[in-house]
Amino acid sequence: MRDTVLDPATQARRRAAETADAATRRAGDLIHLNTAGAGLMPDAVRRAMTEHIELEAALGCYEAEELRGEVLREEVYRRLARVLEAPEQDIALFDSATRAWCAVVLRLPLRPGDRVWTTPYEYAGNLVSLLSLRARTGCRIEVVPTRPDGDLDLEWMARHISDSVALVSVPHVPTGCGIVNPVEEIGRLLAPYRCVYAVDACQSVGQLPVSVARIGCHVLTGAGRKFLRGPRGTGFAYVARRVRESLVPEFHDLHVARVDSPSSYRVEDDTARSLELAERNLAAVAGLDAALEVFETGTPFAHREVFDALCAAVAQTPGVEVIRPGTTHSGIVTFRHADVPPEVVVRRLAAERINVWRILGHHTPLYMAELGVETAVRASAHYYNTPDEIAVFGRALRSAVAP
Repeated sequence: MRDTVLDPATQARRRAAETADAATRRAGDLIHLNTAGAGLMPDAVRRAMTEHIELEAALGCYEAEELRGEVLREEVYRRLARVLEAPEQDIALFDSATRAWCAVVLRLPLRPGDRVWTTPYEYAGNLVSLLSLRARTGCRIEVVPTRPDGDLDLEWMARHISDSVALVSVPHVPTGCGIVNPVEEIGRLLAPYRCVYAVDACQSVGQLPVSVARIGCHVLTGAGRKFLRGPRGTGFAYVARRVRESLVPEFHDLHVARVDSPSSYRVEDDTARSLELAERNLAAVAGLDAALEVFETGTPFAHREVFDALCAAVAQTPGVEVIRPGTTHSGIVTFRHADVPPEVVVRRLAAERINVWRILGHHTPLYMAELGVETAVRASAHYYNTPDEIAVFGRALRSAVAP
């Protein structure tokens, strides 16, 4: 949501919160450039989680849930629906993006010979699910090629798409590099065909505008802990009705199912919540709701200069190779140094109170294997980072790799 639709009082509260965030980090001299791993939680998120745990301790867990039922069972879904520009009934909550992905993709009713398209940028956890799906159904997995610049080859997709393609899986922003894949263009290309279009938005929700209405996907999954700045143990999925209705039957928990007899039961809720389990960490759900409120009242997409500065700081460091395919990029920059191992770079920057992360090539195996990348350093900026912080990072990085 953008400032143009916010009243002045809401804008002022958000600016005050952002200022407080920056002040807190300056007090500890921390520069957090690992939001692609997990974002820094706002005070509002910590308070929401703590308040819910205190309610559970004071009143009892079930009683606290009843007291906060509007937030936990309704409001958080409405917020996610607005953020994703999706119907509320198509939103489900999980304890991770991977759980959300598996709850849908592993149950797709594919048949022998069905074609499944993935990309070189697919996350390894998703690939495990696709390989399991192939083992169960006999489908065929095909990798969409890239152009010489690293962009996905949309012309190849247009030439080869047909109704034999049953599933297309595309990460909006891969975990191992900062390319932004053209998910909306792909959605328009796929729209006339029968395939299920699944988008992994784990690294894009909260960092980039994400709208299932504009993308045209049928499944979209994400995590609360990254660019939305929610707690760990939160994930979500958008699942279109036509996909839900086609899924291979599986267990339904008692929040949506009722046993009629020793041999039958019925499902009383046909929304995406039918994919959930009844038991969940309600303090984490409360924290996710608070994080979504912070996001909705903020300006998370108005910091392009910080992203560009981060890439420039890395690219201008002697001996560094930037792993940055494609023509459109996010606030994630992955790199390696010719002589200094990633773990050493991470450790030296940590000594300067700068957080970056050592990633593993086999987590983005198809792309990284072709480059021969076993490990690398990933730095990721968000709206709470400032140009001054990036300048400090650049100086520290040059010192960390100096001979």
